[in-house]
Amino acid sequence: MGQNDLMSTAEDFADQFLRVTKQYLPHVARLCLISTFLEDGIRMWFQWSEQRDYIDATWNCGYFLASIFVFLNLFGQLSGCILVLSRNFVQYACFGLFGIIALQTIAYSILWDLKFLMRNLALGGGLLLLLAESRSEGKSMFAGVPTMRESSPKQYMQLGGRVLLVLMFMTLLHFDVSFFSILQNIVGTALIILVAIGFKTKLAALTLVIWLFAINIYFNAFWTIPAYKPMHDFLKYDFFQTMSVIGGLLLVVALGPGGVSMDEKKKEW
Repeated sequence: MGQNDLMSTAEDFADQFLRVTKQYLPHVARLCLISTFLEDGIRMWFQWSEQRDYIDATWNCGYFLASIFVFLNLFGQLSGCILVLSRNFVQYACFGLFGIIALQTIAYSILWDLKFLMRNLALGGGLLLLLAESRSEGKSMFAGVPTMRESSPKQYMQLGGRVLLVLMFMTLLHFDVSFFSILQNIVGTALIILVAIGFKTKLAALTLVIWLFAINIYFNAFWTIPAYKPMHDFLKYDFFQTMSVIGGLLLVVALGPGGVSMDEKKKEW
């Protein structure tokens, strides 16, 4: 009985949070989601020479092709961010940002680094949720006649986005025997499973947002490192990539898990 009371209290808190923030939560979610692309696009501008030289040295492709790569990253990310924030051609912006993720995965050899690959896939999950959100709700052919269900593509995009988002948390698991690490792994694993299957989804996603934000502030505090040190850029990149995953989770909180979820199926039972 005590556990049921605790769960009910937590769900009431989540519902109250949504009522208070429902008008601006999707806007905050989108800003968080595109933050890593915005930061990386600006980085390409200020580190143009370093990025070009790195690509040239890695792929031996010459300055011209390396410069084209940097320009595509800069223009593709910044223009995609502007379109998302302005709510114009969002679907095209999402496809463009998907292309940037794929391009960077190959160019920076992320494909062979499991941790960074999983984080890039989680970032793709956030974009998938944004793409689902940008799809118009199922509309009837006749005014005043409601449709029965959401379009299936949107439902499965929400499912795919939720599943990919949890990959971020797989990279945060610590395989040691300390009490804190074991507790963190158990709680974190339980929450990501709930988000993936869509059970108590809004509460689980909101809890993960709070947890991931706290971890991000603690472990990726790039502002405490002098700007000239390489660790500053590494932590900064990691910080904003994590913020993008937080943005994806906030979309889950704001919009729900979609039709392919246990929460939705419960309504039919």
